[in-house]
Amino acid sequence: MALSDEIFLIAKKARAASFEVANLSSTIKNGALEEMAKGLEENAELLKTENAKDLARAKEKGLTEAMINRLTLSQKVIASMAAGLREVAALEDPVGIVTDVKVRPNGLRIGRMSIPLGVIGIIYESRPNVTADAAGLCLKSGNAVVLRGGSESIDSNRAIAKVLAEACQKCGVPEAAIQVITTTDRGAVLEMLKLEEQIDIIIPRGGEGLIRFVVENSKIPVIKHYKGVCHVYVDVDADMENAVNIAFNAKVQRPGVCNSMETLLVHNDIAASFLPLIAGVYKEAGVEIRGCAQTCAILPEAKQATDADYAKEFLDLIIAIKVVEDLDGAKAHIERFGSLHTESIVTENYTNAERFIREINSSSVMVNASTRFADGFEYGLGAEIGISTTKLHAFGPMGLGELTTKKFIVYGDGQIRE
Repeated sequence: MALSDEIFLIAKKARAASFEVANLSSTIKNGALEEMAKGLEENAELLKTENAKDLARAKEKGLTEAMINRLTLSQKVIASMAAGLREVAALEDPVGIVTDVKVRPNGLRIGRMSIPLGVIGIIYESRPNVTADAAGLCLKSGNAVVLRGGSESIDSNRAIAKVLAEACQKCGVPEAAIQVITTTDRGAVLEMLKLEEQIDIIIPRGGEGLIRFVVENSKIPVIKHYKGVCHVYVDVDADMENAVNIAFNAKVQRPGVCNSMETLLVHNDIAASFLPLIAGVYKEAGVEIRGCAQTCAILPEAKQATDADYAKEFLDLIIAIKVVEDLDGAKAHIERFGSLHTESIVTENYTNAERFIREINSSSVMVNASTRFADGFEYGLGAEIGISTTKLHAFGPMGLGELTTKKFIVYGDGQIRE
């Protein structure tokens, strides 16, 4: 079968399944999610065995440690996948919720009801846990999903898909509701992006190159997340201990993910005292520092930063540092170089904290907290489908609610329009 025919058939089956999934009861969906979680736990050794094949190829290709970390299915990651599915099962079903009911002067009752988007196509790299996360969220929100993972995680994705399919079959969920494209042929993505009549929305997850490729080639609406250039601004009124802990965690805890901090902004008046403190803990963790002229004067070991560094998503143990004059300077830097992902201020000054929250318009804005919390699971959404850095139709971590839209519903008792 030609590749175009193969991908079209998958999408066609998903479209047919989407009508059934949209009307599944919460009981059936929650039962399937529990069975999926149980299946992942019971097949953990199989998943790790298949994942080992992907890891071996990744090491042969010379992928960075950060990328290998994202690719790894450890026991902890598998447990987290199962926990995410159970958390999604415990959440309120978003389908069929009626809001904004109003009674018009003519007696018509008009409201809005949440409904699934339909068929969601997800194109992603490296992280095989996305297969389970996305499948669970799409099922609970009443959508069918077509998943196309990267070739670097093909064996892991196939194994996870098999476990999920077996769980769905046991629980009365249409087999085509969750499908994984298992070919490694790169042409599959292009074929998928043509199918605007079968797939309602595309969500790419991966590096900036992948997302720009999808946006440039898709006939289907795309929810974009180009990159996560996240900032922490240490204000003049920051608690120094908090500032060190937050700046360290935001960069080092897991540097290869989109909500890790890439640029640290420091108020001019505390730079001389704060920068040596943070540089000391960064040095122990092996973090390379690239800084402005003032940073390099205070930290001789730092490399000179360029504008390209301030705009870059390193996804590695590299940090760009800029000393700014004040909150306005931090804001200007974020507006110039940021990617609308996540920004955090460390301060004990209430006025500055409120200004930062109000005036910074990224998808997550924080006070005295690590950017690493910008995550659907941490926000109580269950496993997230991704983080949107565009404002239509969702902004920030996308959970169940962001995988639905709303239709108008109208109740009358014989009204006619004159």
